[in-house]
Amino acid sequence: MKIVIINSGSSSIKYQLINMPAYEIICSGMIDRIGLETSNLSYETKENRIEEKISIPNHKTGLKKLAQLLLDEKVGVIKSTSEIEAVGHRVVHGGSNFSNTVIINKEVKDKIERLFDLAPLHNPANLEGINVAEEIFESAKQIAVFDTAFHQTIPVVAYKYAVPNKLLNENKIRVYGFHGTSHKYVSEQAILYLRDNLKIKASKIITIHLGNGCSMTAVKDGKSIDHTLGFAPMNGLIMGTRCGDIDQSIIFYMVNSLGYTLDEVNSILQKQSGMLGLTGFSDLRDIEENAEKGNKDCQLALAMNAYRIKKYIGSYTAALNGLDAIVFTAGIGENSSYIRKLVCADMDCFGIELDDAKNNIRSKTTREINTKNSKTKILIIPTNEEIEIAKQVHELLLG
Repeated sequence: MKIVIINSGSSSIKYQLINMPAYEIICSGMIDRIGLETSNLSYETKENRIEEKISIPNHKTGLKKLAQLLLDEKVGVIKSTSEIEAVGHRVVHGGSNFSNTVIINKEVKDKIERLFDLAPLHNPANLEGINVAEEIFESAKQIAVFDTAFHQTIPVVAYKYAVPNKLLNENKIRVYGFHGTSHKYVSEQAILYLRDNLKIKASKIITIHLGNGCSMTAVKDGKSIDHTLGFAPMNGLIMGTRCGDIDQSIIFYMVNSLGYTLDEVNSILQKQSGMLGLTGFSDLRDIEENAEKGNKDCQLALAMNAYRIKKYIGSYTAALNGLDAIVFTAGIGENSSYIRKLVCADMDCFGIELDDAKNNIRSKTTREINTKNSKTKILIIPTNEEIEIAKQVHELLLG
C-alpha cells in the first residue's frame, strides 16, 4: 500500500511516500522557510537527490510542486496518482472532536475549519493540504492524524484550568497539547533505547520538540502526563513567531491602555513575537549566525529560549518524580548544538551533564550526548512524524 504523508507545519511541509506495511520510504523531502523571500526544497529517492532554493509563497504552491516531482518523467517515483491508495495528513488541533485517526469527509473538514482560531498558523495550512491532496490524488482515501491525540492521557489535574467549571464542561476549554505525533514517536524510541541499552523498564522522560513551533512533554511509562502547549499552540516555550508564556494581563493592557484591537493583539502574539519579535529573524539558523557575529539581541534571545526550556525541565522532573532521560528532537533540537549546550548548562542538580564533543557530532541516528557520569541520559532522537502517521493510517485502513 503506497501512502503519501503530508506534514504541514506553520512554515514548512515535510513529506514522504511510504510503502506499507514494509515501512519502505520510496521518497522523502521537505520544503521549509515557506513565505520567506527564499524557500528551501529537498526531494530524495534511492536514485536521485534534489536541493533547490526557490520561492514558495504558500503551502498550496509547495504541495503542487511536490506533486510535479512525484510525477516527473526523470526523477518521479509514480506514473499515475492512482497508485496512491491513501494520503495521511498531520492536523494540529482536533479539539474535543477528535481523539483518534479518522477518514476525512466534509464533516471532518468543517470541524477542522471551526478550529482555525485555536491554531491559526497550522489548521488552515493543514486544511489547505487536504484540499490540494483531494484534487491531486483523487482516488486516494484522505486520512487525518491529530497532534492532540497523544495527549488525551494527561490527567485532569494537569489539563484543567482554574477558571469557572462551565468553561470546561460546556465550552471544552482545557489543555489539549500539540506536536503529539512527534512526541509519541520519539518517546517510544527513547523507551526502546533505555530498555535495550540500560535495562530500564519503567521510564520518566521529557521530550523536547524544537522547531519553528516548540513544545515539551512529560512522558511517564509511555503516556503523556503534562505538556507545555495548552488550549491552542501558543503558550509554553518561546517559538519562531509565537510568544510562549506571558502574563495574560498584558493582553488587557494592550487593548485598554495602548489601543490595540483584539485582532491586532492576536496577530502580534502569534505572528510577530517569539524569536522574530526579539531579533527580527524567525529562523534559528539566521539567529545563531548573527549571534556568533556579536548581535546582542540574538544572543539574548537564544539565552531566553534556553532558560524557558530549563524551567520546564525542572517542573516536569518534579511532576515525574524523577528523570531518566531528556530527548531533543525536530529541526532545532536535532541540529542546534548551540541550543542544546545552553539548555544543559548548569543542570547537574538534575543529573544532566553534557559531553561537548558528542554534542558537536552531526548524525541522523539516535545517540547519547551526555557524559559517562551523567545520571540523566541526554538523547538526540530524529523525529519521524511521517512514519508514525503512516503507521496509524495503515492500521485504520486495515480495520
